[in-house]
Formats: sequence, C-alpha cells, structure tokens
Amino acid sequence: MSNSTVQVAEAPPGVEGAGFFATSLDNLVGLARANSLWPLPFATSCCGIEFMSTMASHYDIGRFGAERLSFSARQADVLMVMGTISKKMAPVVKQVYLQMAEPRWVLSVGACACSGGIFDTYSVLQGIDRIIPVDVYVPGCPPRPEQILDGFMQIQELAKKETTRRRNEPEYKALLASYGIE
Repeated sequence: MSNSTVQVAEAPPGVEGAGFFATSLDNLVGLARANSLWPLPFATSCCGIEFMSTMASHYDIGRFGAERLSFSARQADVLMVMGTISKKMAPVVKQVYLQMAEPRWVLSVGACACSGGIFDTYSVLQGIDRIIPVDVYVPGCPPRPEQILDGFMQIQELAKKETTRRRNEPEYKALLASYGIE
C-alpha cells in the first residue's frame, strides 16, 4: 500500500463556520466546471501524437477531470485543435465549434493550429483564430505533453473564474459576431 495523498479541489472563496459553508453560485458552478471538462480532440497531425502521450499513464490528463474524451461535439466543453488545419478543413472545425453547447472553450495546440507553422502556403489556414475564437494557445512544434497540460490548466482557470452571465454580455456577443457566429 502506498503513502500517496489524495488531492482535493480547493474550496471556492466563501464564508465557513461550524457545519456550514456559504459561497456564491458563480464560484460553485466554476469549481464544478473546471474539474469536469470534457475535451474534444481535433487532431490532424503530429501534435495529436503528443496529445496521445498526454492521455497516457505517465502524464495522465485524467488527473485534471478530463478522463473522458468526447468525440461528440454536443457533449464536449473544450475543443482541442491540434495540428495543421487546411483551408478545406476550416469549415469542419467551425461546424464542430458551433455544435458545442455553451459554455465552450478552445485550446489551440501546436504551431500549425496557432499560426500555420512552417506551412505558409495557399492551402493551410494561418491559425484557427481566423475562424473561431481561441481561449488558450499552446506553442511548439510539437509541444511537449507538459505544455498541453499547462494549457489545459489555463482553460480550467478560465472555467473557474467565468461568471454564469459572461456568455450573455454584449462583449462576448460582439466577439462571436466578429467571427460571423450568432
């Protein structure tokens, strides 16, 4: 039997007393969202291989509440775009993004997804932020699994701190409108 300790998510800020704990609904929902994100991997090339090692036992993204990969856009919270996206593939990426329910976050993994990488050609999209809003960029060619985990933890922080009303605010609607998304 090992002497490993169990790590529990930190309690949100609130008022604590004998037999009770009070916090805001936003803090409670944020804590639940951050520790139960379901990623949808959209891997097209070598960055997908690095993501596979991130899922394996040595790095184990399951420690961050992302044990279950979702291959259905309607059941995913985080779109992880990894690798080269051709201009022919761009409408598919956007359609997958639009099929995801709110709240949704986007993690752009690798130089190709972030900026087109070394492929400055007519057929390669020069960054997925040209078609959908990106929340976190993970640079590298390909990025190490530790970098992917760090990017995922940044998504967790965004989920934890986001209010339940943010998605209805005019700034967010304007951001989506700038991408042609209603």
